[in-house]
Amino acid sequence: MARRPHVLCKTAPGYGSFPVNCVMNNSYSLLQELRQSCPQLRPQLYFKASLTALSHAIEDAVLLGKGTPLAIANFQHERFYRQEVRRYQRIAQRTDQVYLLAVPESDFGAGSAPYITIPLDPNDGLAQEWHLIVIDRQYSACIICREQVSPENPAILDQARKFKGIWSFDRQVCLQAAKLLLEKILAYKPELKSEVKQTLKRYGLTRKSSVQIKNTRSPQLDQLFTERLIAYLQASQFKLLRAYRAIAVQEGKERLINVLSSFIRRSLNPEQVLISTVQELGQVFNPCRCILYRCDAFGQTLPIEYESLAVGITSMRAENWSIAEHSLFREVLEKDEAIAIADISQDLGIRSDSELQAKFGRWEIRSCLLVPIRYQEAQLGMLEIHYCGSEAHPWCADEIALVVAIAAQVGIALMQAQAYTDLEALNRQLEAIERSQRNLIAIAGHELRTPLSTIRICLETLATTPEMPTDLQREMLETALNDSDRLQQLIQDFLRLSRLESGLVRWQIEPLSLPECLDLAISNLKTRRLPETLPQLVLDLPNFLPPVQADGEGITEVLIKLLDNACKFTPSSGQITVSAQILEQIQMLEVMIIDTGRGIEPSQLESIFDRFYQEEAFLQRTIGGSGLGLAICRQIIQSLGGKIWATSAGKDRGSQFHLHIPIATIML
Repeated sequence: MARRPHVLCKTAPGYGSFPVNCVMNNSYSLLQELRQSCPQLRPQLYFKASLTALSHAIEDAVLLGKGTPLAIANFQHERFYRQEVRRYQRIAQRTDQVYLLAVPESDFGAGSAPYITIPLDPNDGLAQEWHLIVIDRQYSACIICREQVSPENPAILDQARKFKGIWSFDRQVCLQAAKLLLEKILAYKPELKSEVKQTLKRYGLTRKSSVQIKNTRSPQLDQLFTERLIAYLQASQFKLLRAYRAIAVQEGKERLINVLSSFIRRSLNPEQVLISTVQELGQVFNPCRCILYRCDAFGQTLPIEYESLAVGITSMRAENWSIAEHSLFREVLEKDEAIAIADISQDLGIRSDSELQAKFGRWEIRSCLLVPIRYQEAQLGMLEIHYCGSEAHPWCADEIALVVAIAAQVGIALMQAQAYTDLEALNRQLEAIERSQRNLIAIAGHELRTPLSTIRICLETLATTPEMPTDLQREMLETALNDSDRLQQLIQDFLRLSRLESGLVRWQIEPLSLPECLDLAISNLKTRRLPETLPQLVLDLPNFLPPVQADGEGITEVLIKLLDNACKFTPSSGQITVSAQILEQIQMLEVMIIDTGRGIEPSQLESIFDRFYQEEAFLQRTIGGSGLGLAICRQIIQSLGGKIWATSAGKDRGSQFHLHIPIATIML
């Protein structure tokens, strides 16, 4: 029989036990050579678990016997040999003819084991094969298989690895296999020539051997038993394989949930969460269409914003998905659970809804799964998966459970993002409160301390100097009274703003005449200011002004504070103009208070309505005030449904305050 010659080569680096006279061929196969020698052999397909059980059964026969058999085993890799070390140590106690082959990964072949170890070149074709040969006077068996590597699934489970080869109790087959494998061993370790020669002779592996070995066992009985064993193992292995596949699928689903959950915990951006959700689900349920839409209000038409598509499926992005016409959507809300339809054409509910049937037909939806996105009692959106085409998709419980779990995570993510947004708003409010507190301290340090000091000095002087002239006494009393009025006004502004911000003020909303409110404001202004300090006041009002819908006391207070503010910053030689115009499109009356005073920097136009805002530093101010007047005006106007803002061309160029007040609707 012709055989491939062994080619001389140098020792492979990292594998010190390799002989210098051997380069191994990756294509070499002991199985192939054995089949050439024994053409009657018919290879079969085996799983690793089956071969393991069969190998153990053969090895157990050696351990239970009384002879000294020849045992040759190829483990492919050292890590598999390590799993069977104790077993072969026991076999070595029965016989001194044990040869073990494997690709080394640590110290294989370098130890002092009670058997012969042959480290294989990883490029040798033997590294892809599984061999076990046992020859005794009363027993012979062999397993010669080659692994079938799957390029489609290189990460297949170890126990599900497939091998193609033969097992046999035929003595001639076993002898031929042993002879071929001993030749390969001798090529790796030529120093074993004499020992291998004795082994060949001892077990009748040479033609010149005179040793007669009889097999007293029944080959038919052994073969029948083994065939039944293998059939049982194969059936069990197929069951295990299905279980492994189910476990792998479940592991993939759990991985997806974990990945999304981890991403949700890290991200506070709802857009990123929703985009990642549809993309990941699209990969799991490929080929399909996965859509997600948020529903903040029921009975509306909502656009499809988030989508993942397989190749060849029409996109629904930006499509207006009518909630009112979507009977399945309403059913999901009513039942508060997912709805899975395997075949749209066979569903009685959809067949009875012509509009929904037409919509599904337009988008070629054959199977669909709808899962609500909720958080506690709040409905946040819907997650849908569509299978399109001619084939229906039967939904299994695991698939539905997966999408339900992901929808629950999405609901948490949306509420988490909303909570973060609310927290940011709360932080901004807290920062504003802190600023207010700091301003309050500053005001208390100046606005309260200064008048109190003045009042105290005046009273102490009056008490300790009874001989003081009457005119001077009267002047000191007037000073003390004026400062007490300032304190009283400051306290009143504090209380007023607090009640407004807390919503404790009850408004009396009714139709009012703006000119009447303006007359009251001007009268109040003239009673509190000396005539010589007042700028020129001009009223530029239309002949007809419709009544406004507001609270009379509130509007009058706003006008008083705005006019008083204009008088503070306008010299007596200046002018204050009050004008108004009707805005019919928005049903508002616009009131403008224009002065020729010091003006406002454009960058400060919004800040002037903040609480405690002061244009000047507290200790350098030339104009009194608490900084609460404009804040009170804004609170009143906004509470009445209006709007207030200011404009100015800049310093010393005057300012304009604008009010929008709702126009009253007169019922005829």
